[in-house]
Amino acid sequence: MRSNRPHVAGRMLSLSFLIFHFAISSSRKDSENRDEIHVIHKNKLDLQEIVFVIQSQSNSFHVKQAERRRADLLEQAHSLREDPPVVLCLHSLSDNEGDWSILPLLPYMSRSFGRNSSWIVFLQEETNVNTVPLLQVLAKFDKDKEWFLGKPLYDEESTIIHHYAFAENPSVFKYPDFAAAWALSIPLVVRLADKVRDEPLKSDFTIDLKHEIALYIWDNGNGPRLTAVPELCTEPEDSPRAHHCATTLRKEPPACGESVKREDMFVAVKTCRKFHSERVPVIKKTWEKDALFLEYYSDHADPSIPTINLGVPNTERGHCGKTFAILQRFLSNAVPNTKWLVVVDDDTLISLPRLRVLLSCYDPSEPVCLGERYGYGLSQGGYSYITGGGGMVFSREAVVRILNSGCKCYSDDAPDDMVLGMCLNALGLPITHSPLFHQARPDDYAKDLLAHQVPISFHKHWNINPVAVFNKWLRNDMKTPNELDKNAKTEL
Repeated sequence: MRSNRPHVAGRMLSLSFLIFHFAISSSRKDSENRDEIHVIHKNKLDLQEIVFVIQSQSNSFHVKQAERRRADLLEQAHSLREDPPVVLCLHSLSDNEGDWSILPLLPYMSRSFGRNSSWIVFLQEETNVNTVPLLQVLAKFDKDKEWFLGKPLYDEESTIIHHYAFAENPSVFKYPDFAAAWALSIPLVVRLADKVRDEPLKSDFTIDLKHEIALYIWDNGNGPRLTAVPELCTEPEDSPRAHHCATTLRKEPPACGESVKREDMFVAVKTCRKFHSERVPVIKKTWEKDALFLEYYSDHADPSIPTINLGVPNTERGHCGKTFAILQRFLSNAVPNTKWLVVVDDDTLISLPRLRVLLSCYDPSEPVCLGERYGYGLSQGGYSYITGGGGMVFSREAVVRILNSGCKCYSDDAPDDMVLGMCLNALGLPITHSPLFHQARPDDYAKDLLAHQVPISFHKHWNINPVAVFNKWLRNDMKTPNELDKNAKTEL
């Protein structure tokens, strides 16, 4: 018989190796834990070392939202028996409306908080913050070094909204999801503030702020990249997966009571003769049925649609003449007297029921101008504007003030959204931003960003099936795309 001792010996040797390997691994883990404890001890943080900046807006609804968030942060400090942190509301820091772009504010941040603070944490009005795990997370990073922290987003394909940056491999560049909060260490803030002071900000247009800030900080490899922090989350606050999170989101999108009634909204669609047969049928198949009052405005009267010729010739680029004619018609007796005006392109896909829910949060007696906010020349005293493709929403009071101001187009083909932005800036009326409006297609946005949104609009029919896109992203329910996908899998 063959002895099995060599086999046993081999197993004993393997077991000895495993025990030895486990001992080494345990030793390494203990060492890593001690290092982490050392770092946490070295970087022990108190709440008063954090400056919270709520990326708030001056509209009355958003002011209330920001004040609630501020009160919650201060209440958490009180319950922990800690000295309160500084909590700033972005809209109240200066009279410069363009300070929502944040970079022009960095010199003020550095000058005011550079000596006594360790971190500046930016958050949105809807971002829930649990201060205890947030302190634990920030304590893991050496506050004397430059850090840029957040939940990373990335592009799977190069996209127009990011100027086709990193076209060969767009996923290599990460930028923060603002909804999860993001943080800058004070040494980084101080250096960036000096850079802002010494070098004029180069970009004329502010289109996607989170991507542009990440590019500015990275500085072609001269500055830090975004460091991923798993505890900065966009999970719903009641999700089982949120137990490790320092930040979460509320489950439902904003709603402030009953939806705005269908009869309180008038929808104006800008089109032209060459798109009557191509784009208008898409609207009729998707969202037209959700509008009680809707008119198509064109350069040609077509009774089969029907379209209305406003007497403004079609132009290849900006449509300022047509848009201002729509504003004038809205205040005339030619259309129903409604509280809200929605102006969209003929290739805009929009959920009017979701928009009516959102508008329940706004007072139509105020001059409300709502949509996706872009900026032009913000660091040189420029202005903000609603980018037209995602849809522009105006209260009646806003339209009255725009037209009474004498504001008008310098040419029929001037960019309507930018001219309106200049008018509103001159009047001192703010643009109210909602990330639920989108100037581009779903494919042009990071999947993780859209996963926690209930979007209101997208724009462009290029290289997509617009009816399928509408049915997936904008049909009349209040579920996120992630929830829709889960439901579809359950049904299968």
